Amino acid sequence: MRFLVAIPALNEGAVIGSVLASLSKVHPLEDVVVIDDGSWDDTARIARDAGAGVLSHAINLGVGAAMGTAFKYAAQNGYDAVVQFDGDGQHRTEHIAELVAAAEHADIVIGSRFADGGTFRSSAARRGVQRVIARFVSLYARTRLTDATSGFRIAGPRALAVFAEHYPVEWLGDTVESIVLATRQGLTVAEIPVVMNERAGGVPSQSALRAMLYTGRILFILLLAAIRSVPPHLRKRRDADVAGKEATA
Repeated sequence: MRFLVAIPALNEGAVIGSVLASLSKVHPLEDVVVIDDGSWDDTARIARDAGAGVLSHAINLGVGAAMGTAFKYAAQNGYDAVVQFDGDGQHRTEHIAELVAAAEHADIVIGSRFADGGTFRSSAARRGVQRVIARFVSLYARTRLTDATSGFRIAGPRALAVFAEHYPVEWLGDTVESIVLATRQGLTVAEIPVVMNERAGGVPSQSALRAMLYTGRILFILLLAAIRSVPPHLRKRRDADVAGKEATA
């Protein structure tokens, strides 16, 4: 499987060089693209000097838009799959091969910090929020997920074809709503356990109020995703896939 590693990045100049150096040990940098999402530091220059491809947004559009750009680029350049990888040093390169292997059996595979008793450190409030979100998303995906908001994942050939045509750009669309969209297209979702580093630059607030607001926003996204119509071109793709399966049954 020929896969692209896509790194959405905003002002990651302090760490993107070391991230790419680590990646180069397990994957050729000519098959890595950094989507510079409106950075005002030297993220793009450092990535380009390291040997990675760079796609730049003139302004900050968010992770969803950055990944949408990556999926279009991957489809146009003949890749079979896309691995989403953070530019802040949180994700570990040794798990990329595991994601690729698992993609032989599912259309989307998520690297979970919490699967199989994972011990990623998180505040009680934040972990509670993540559990609630995972339960709701699991209902949509019809499979048990423990880390629906993880940005470390792979989209295989069928998911790549869908996401290259349409990818959610709203806040957290790249994680939560993309799972819902994939499920509604008849794609399968799975997860594997991974170990992650602490996020560079500190940790989010651990207040109960912020955790509650975060949960509310996620549930609102899920509600919108549930009532939002599937784009017509994706509906045709889904119907064609179903017809094809029935014809070969």
